[in-house]
Amino acid sequence: MTIFLRLMKESDKQSAMVSAISASRAGLSDDRVFHADPIDFKIIPGAPFSYWVNQSIRSAFIKHTRFESEGRTAKQGLATADDNRFLRVWWEVMPSATDWYCFAKGGAHSQHYADVYLMVNWTSDGAEIKNNLNEKGGIRSNVWMLKDTAPKFFFRPGLTWPLRTNGLSFRVIPSQCIFGHKGPVGFSSSDDELSLLGLSAVLNSKPFGYLVSLQLARTELAQSYEVGLIQQTPVPELNSSQQADLAVLAHRAWSLKRSLDSIEETSHAFALPAALRACLGDYDPPAINVELVRIQAEIDAIAFDLYGFSDADRAAVQGDQGAVNEGDAEVSADDEGDDEDDAPPIDQTAGLLSWAVGVAFGRFDWRLATNERAAPAEPAPFDPLPAKSPGMLPDGAAPFHAHAGILVDDQGHPHDLARLTEEVLARVDAPVPEDVRRWQQRDFFAFHLQRYSKSRRKAPIYWPMSTTSGHYTLWVYYPSLTSQTLYTAINDFVEPKLKQVGDDVTALRNKGSARTRDDDKQFETLHDFEKELIELRDTLLKLAPTYKPNHDDGVQISAAPLWPLFRHKPWQKLLKDTWAKLEKGDYDWAHLAMNYWPERVREKCKTDKSLAIAHALEDLYIGPEAAPKKTRGRKKAGGDE
Repeated sequence: MTIFLRLMKESDKQSAMVSAISASRAGLSDDRVFHADPIDFKIIPGAPFSYWVNQSIRSAFIKHTRFESEGRTAKQGLATADDNRFLRVWWEVMPSATDWYCFAKGGAHSQHYADVYLMVNWTSDGAEIKNNLNEKGGIRSNVWMLKDTAPKFFFRPGLTWPLRTNGLSFRVIPSQCIFGHKGPVGFSSSDDELSLLGLSAVLNSKPFGYLVSLQLARTELAQSYEVGLIQQTPVPELNSSQQADLAVLAHRAWSLKRSLDSIEETSHAFALPAALRACLGDYDPPAINVELVRIQAEIDAIAFDLYGFSDADRAAVQGDQGAVNEGDAEVSADDEGDDEDDAPPIDQTAGLLSWAVGVAFGRFDWRLATNERAAPAEPAPFDPLPAKSPGMLPDGAAPFHAHAGILVDDQGHPHDLARLTEEVLARVDAPVPEDVRRWQQRDFFAFHLQRYSKSRRKAPIYWPMSTTSGHYTLWVYYPSLTSQTLYTAINDFVEPKLKQVGDDVTALRNKGSARTRDDDKQFETLHDFEKELIELRDTLLKLAPTYKPNHDDGVQISAAPLWPLFRHKPWQKLLKDTWAKLEKGDYDWAHLAMNYWPERVREKCKTDKSLAIAHALEDLYIGPEAAPKKTRGRKKAGGDE
């Protein structure tokens, strides 16, 4: 036996070490002193230096089968090697698109449930990704390593987890999804809900998490929960009764977590904003969180029994997990900043106003809040994710307000966004703030941009295109964007407004010497406004003839040619930089690049098969000539020429 000292919790480690050694020499009990045979370390895969773990806990690796057995398996997923090109957040993709699939790519810590908010371009079984080559002719993606994974495991239901989080967490991945290398997935051979939910409960239990942490040797905790690590962690055998009990608990936890997500506009589960969520029945987040804690405690108790942990083992696990996590707080709480799940809670008034804007644009359905439409039934955990959330306006339903994809900040106009927002709030009996227009002018877009940004993608769907001063703003709805949108803006909004202002300017000018001081001020203001409107019209006229957006390009590229029309400085700068990269040729896979620089893109398609596929110009592609095979000459008899 070897004596080990554990002083992780001690602030004065020198004094603690002296004290622990003295206690050991005196034969006194000290919870900082451990006796272990190093040969026993080999019981745990990788033989970590886990001296503080007793033999009964180590024996779990002997008594129970590994995860990678009994019809279970875990797989690493796809790395696109160019996320900007191949990934989108789901609200960028039109519901009618058939070649984009939900994509699980890590994320923040969340047990049982987490929304899958990304989508991947998997046209023709990922042909573009598979033919995206580096300078040496090798495939940039890891897709070449996944020849067996893609056909066998993509689109199957399973349990995914993020590779890097403070604490391991497994959650449902619905069917018809593709998964990423930062969001590996565990599968059951049967693919049935009962076995997967039962497994979800076990994998999210404290004993399973503890057995994983032992293999990480503490200092590596929260660094990387690799597939191999999960594959070799023991899982207890469940009889049908145990599996059913655990599945019920996991399903309930999934349902509760999903209900908490039903107030998030960007979630597939969204129904209503927090201020109106009670219209659909009881919604009490504190009570939900209390129940989630109770469910987790029940799962842990069952799992401890299944693993055969004694009371002393359980106490050791409970105590050690706190110590194990100590010092790891600086590790990123999400997957390298891939999402913003840890953002501060959204102000209820701002969330309500944002939803009302969405109703005005025809995105969301106000009738859920008035009980004119019943909320859709909760889906099963592994059902494919919907193209629209429950709170969105169903196909074929009449919108709150008919429009052509543009609303305007113009008091008295029939498409005035502020007035429509107020009407939405009044329709659902919600309080109407006094400063709706001011909020939309000053605060809304920054709020919207932050809320609709995830996984390093900034994808706002309400675009404010303004005059230089910002006194006149056209709000363009991205899902309704077409090659005619700018013409609509000119003909239906800017020109009529320009005529109205021009008439007012002419009327004041014609007053001549009869103008009062107030008239002069108004004349000057209107004259300046007229010049701004002319500038806006001329900019739109310059952009409109060549602007042919394609939603597959995503929000950022679609908005890039319009960068001079945005006044929010961070967004304008991002779009200006994006436009510069488009001009340079960095994004020649985009449809907009083909639209503006067809000769350049077509020339590249001749040597880049991935680009040729992206633009449906495979007939232009000319593959490299195959290198001639070297042949050996035969020796003649006798070796003479």
